[in-house]
Amino acid sequence: MAKVEQKQPIVKEIAGHLDGAQSAVLVDYRGLTVDEDTRLRKQLREAGVVYKVYKNSMINFAIKDTQFETLAPHLEGPTAIAICKDEATTAARIISKFAKDAPALEMKAGVVEGTYFDAAGIVAVANVPSKEELLSRLLGSMKSPISNLARVLNQIAENGGAPAEAEAPAAEEAPAEAEAPAAEEAPAAEAPAEEAPAAE
Repeated sequence: MAKVEQKQPIVKEIAGHLDGAQSAVLVDYRGLTVDEDTRLRKQLREAGVVYKVYKNSMINFAIKDTQFETLAPHLEGPTAIAICKDEATTAARIISKFAKDAPALEMKAGVVEGTYFDAAGIVAVANVPSKEELLSRLLGSMKSPISNLARVLNQIAENGGAPAEAEAPAAEEAPAEAEAPAAEEAPAAEAPAEEAPAAE
């Protein structure tokens, strides 16, 4: 069997993983211990990320004429590729976090949602929170005002609209108090007029 024919199934396999993928990250895994490699693979697998070591030439054939073609210049030395079809930042985030305890692990470059990132860029992408974390933060920030509103509405319901009724007497009393002095002042103004004839 010719070498080209032997390569085709591997190229097709890589291309299949990349088809519809949200992201692909090239990794230099040199220096990882067997235990570290096993743990990294497990974390990525549980997150739905395909992580495999292929020959650079095979990856190069598979990414040709795709959105991942910009990764070609980084296909040097030992290379593993992490491919994610679900959330775009998952692979970069897991690898970056793992690398904090395993400095030998390095991300070479990546393509996330069609955008190319070099080593520094893909590390920055790794620091972007996951959708779940962002939603959790959003819900947390919304929870406090909603809770306060719910408490106010609950108090109004329990008091049978008491807050609204309590305001009504106050509104009625204000005019009554304002009228009282006017009523008292009227007789005081008339008194001198009655005394004038008595003086005559």
